[in-house]
Amino acid sequence: MKRFTSFLKRRRSSRPEAEASPAQRPDEQPAQQPAQQPLQEHQPAQQPLQDESAPTAHSRVTQTAAAAGPTLTIALQNQTSSATVYAYVTGLAIDRGNSRFLLRSDAVTPYYPASPSSVMQPLGADCAIRLGAPGSTIQAQIPHIAGGRIWLSVGQPLKFFLNPGPALVEPSVTNTSDPNAQLNWGFAEFTWNADQLYANISYVDFVSIPVALTLNTRSSGTRHVSGMSPSGLQQVADGLRQQQQKDGRPWGQLIVNRTGTNQVLRVLSPNQGLVTNSNLFSGYYDGYVTQVFQRLAGTTITIDTQASFGAIRSQASGNSLNFNGSVFARPSTSDIFSCSTGPFATGSDAQRNAIIPRLAAAFNRSTLLIATTFPTTSNQYYQNPITNHYSRIVHQANLDRKGYAFPYDDVQPTNGADQSGEVHAGDPTLFTVTVGGNNAYV
Repeated sequence: MKRFTSFLKRRRSSRPEAEASPAQRPDEQPAQQPAQQPLQEHQPAQQPLQDESAPTAHSRVTQTAAAAGPTLTIALQNQTSSATVYAYVTGLAIDRGNSRFLLRSDAVTPYYPASPSSVMQPLGADCAIRLGAPGSTIQAQIPHIAGGRIWLSVGQPLKFFLNPGPALVEPSVTNTSDPNAQLNWGFAEFTWNADQLYANISYVDFVSIPVALTLNTRSSGTRHVSGMSPSGLQQVADGLRQQQQKDGRPWGQLIVNRTGTNQVLRVLSPNQGLVTNSNLFSGYYDGYVTQVFQRLAGTTITIDTQASFGAIRSQASGNSLNFNGSVFARPSTSDIFSCSTGPFATGSDAQRNAIIPRLAAAFNRSTLLIATTFPTTSNQYYQNPITNHYSRIVHQANLDRKGYAFPYDDVQPTNGADQSGEVHAGDPTLFTVTVGGNNAYV
């Protein structure tokens, strides 16, 4: 089954329009504007195990007048130690011409905001869904949604705003003047349309409160992504500090503490760290890139596009790689961490767009000196001292080692093990999003 184009474009872009300063938001475009092309189609799933409870206990795809179409139940579960946890559901309502959508606080009623006349206007409805005491579950109903997010905050509600469009001004982790800057929040991403539900926990921008996903289906089994334990964020922060002590690079500067304390609030990805300080990892990958181009001058590698272009062999010449006419210059450190600039910027060339994710992933995972065919298997990831240590450490902190830690972290060999922490199915009956990490399991 195909991945959802708008969802993947949004996810891999790190959503710059949502991270801009509110003072610079009057020209913000709706969040579905593309930044990168979709990666690939899902490989055919193996024969699923039968989910015996799903057809009866969790038959939750229903028809409601409020949503004027089919709806799906999302179970929002509080597994924090706090009784003040809030959820928000945002996206584009597919059955209403991709209208801007939020769910009201009753977790049932859709809110389709009108376009305001000026920027930074408050929402016209209460959209904070209270999850109740630890262990509580709230059942929400959603219509078909593209580019959806389930936002979760602990302690205080989040603040969203509207710009003309309407465009939704979302919380930012890089804008220190954002009213949510000192709040503890995170999210999961999803799309649900007539074909399937696709969702994942994303660490592309940052790590904060643990989130886990469980998808019950009518007849194709149960999928589960474990997320982190309550100590997962601290584990990531400790791992980055240790890496900085080891190599002298500024990994510890990705850690954001609550103002005036030593309490870790969140950890930024390198890509978002570069938003706050463009010189943060200056030249970090340069030596590795030089070694790669030296190696490929005498060694041919093959990239399996996992598409109609098949497997394409490389030719190296000076500072460029040529894959059957698709030429790639040397990437910079920021190109590698972003996966979307320099040689990794997508365009109208479909073959090039199929190569980019696999080549960018190989640089992030530092596998280009030890393998000749890509994508390669996960046992070869992050073996070089110069690698995306943020991604390595984030995977280690997840109980099942899964999570979307850089923009092409779903690259894998055909029939290889998924790294990205996604769940998907064409017959969903109940989608459970758990926040907090207590009682997390594999």
